[in-house]
Amino acid sequence: MGRSRSFSLAKLQLWNWISFIVVLLWSLLLRPACCQTCRIQRCNAEYVASFSLPGGLPEEAPPDVDHCIALRAYSLCTRRTARGCRGDLVYHSAVFRIKELFAQHNCSSDGPTSPARAPRVSQPPAVDTCDYEGRVLASGPGAQQQKYGHCGLFGDPHLRTFRDEFQTCRVEGAWPLIHNRFLSVQVTNVPVVRGSSATATNKITVIFKSYHDCTEQKVYQATTEDLPSAFQDGTRSGGKGGSLWIAENTGGSGGRHVMIHARYLGTSVIVRQVGHYLTFAIRVPEELAEENGGLQLCLHGCPSSEVIKAHVLTRQQGLRPPPRLLGGWYEEGGVEQGERTATSELPRGTAPHADMLERATTRCRETLQVEDVYFQSCVFDILTTGDLEFSMAAFGALEDLKALPPSTLRQSSARTPQVRGAAGAAAQPARLLTLLLPLLLLK
Repeated sequence: MGRSRSFSLAKLQLWNWISFIVVLLWSLLLRPACCQTCRIQRCNAEYVASFSLPGGLPEEAPPDVDHCIALRAYSLCTRRTARGCRGDLVYHSAVFRIKELFAQHNCSSDGPTSPARAPRVSQPPAVDTCDYEGRVLASGPGAQQQKYGHCGLFGDPHLRTFRDEFQTCRVEGAWPLIHNRFLSVQVTNVPVVRGSSATATNKITVIFKSYHDCTEQKVYQATTEDLPSAFQDGTRSGGKGGSLWIAENTGGSGGRHVMIHARYLGTSVIVRQVGHYLTFAIRVPEELAEENGGLQLCLHGCPSSEVIKAHVLTRQQGLRPPPRLLGGWYEEGGVEQGERTATSELPRGTAPHADMLERATTRCRETLQVEDVYFQSCVFDILTTGDLEFSMAAFGALEDLKALPPSTLRQSSARTPQVRGAAGAAAQPARLLTLLLPLLLLK
């Protein structure tokens, strides 16, 4: 009887093990089929998207699409989702269709597969119409060749045009520097000394015309009594995204000045106050310096009747004999009828000091640290006005040129004057006047 009970216990344990193994196998075999999601629709979508035109059918695929790679990726996707798709008619239809397409395109099941995703087409970044540099860069490879022009007006007055021409003009009264569909600039010049033809700028008006949605029309006006840091409507900026704004600078040796930035035009303007007068400078893209058939001093220069005769920037040849010192001022023998000398630039009855040229030369050399066309203009201004402080006009113009340089900066580099002997130092003013003499001759 004891043996029978032991046999029954062993039989029960064996049955329990068999039941456990059957339940385990059942769970392993049937659980994926019951719980795994059928993903055949995703396989179909990825296959179509892998080579179809946007919104098109597989039959409309471009000729450079590899059907075999797409089909192998399609077949791999269906095999991965096979357990979850048992009994799904869409799945079985897809498997049957894959076999047909393999035979139709003569494809092998062995080979590379590609990710069944439609390639993304990168969209070009949106161009800000109120950013000139951004518009130029988006226009193509030629953007790197964009050139800028510089125009400046200062002193008695001296004009540097967009074409790098340098003139000294009379231009008394109101004159347009720039006038086109983007902006207008007008200056007013008045006599510096009563009885003299020397003039200087006492009023500047800058009009920024409305441009798309970037800015409405803005007007800036400066006089010798008022150098505002705002437009006439009281605002310091205009348009959206900082497309037009004003910055004021009261420090530095160049004196107080205002800078206006027009981002939508790629243009910057500097208006500077020097003593009782104003100077002007602008940097603008050459393509915006338009020809409109009218008078624009920055584009064409001064009219011939207003230009000082024989304005030569460098002394090479053909200059007249050195001047001689008479009565405390410089005159030249053989002056032709109708021409003006330095004496005629001064009011009648005025006798400057005999050392004026030397003082002017020393002051300009100390102020500018260069001896180029701006140095010559500095000496010219002091000789015609007798005001040593007028040297700051040339200094401010040179600073503006550095701040707003043209694409090709045609400017002499700074150099240290050579130390000469006593005889050479005494002869230096006469040689400099010989160099400046053409600047002192007016029509």
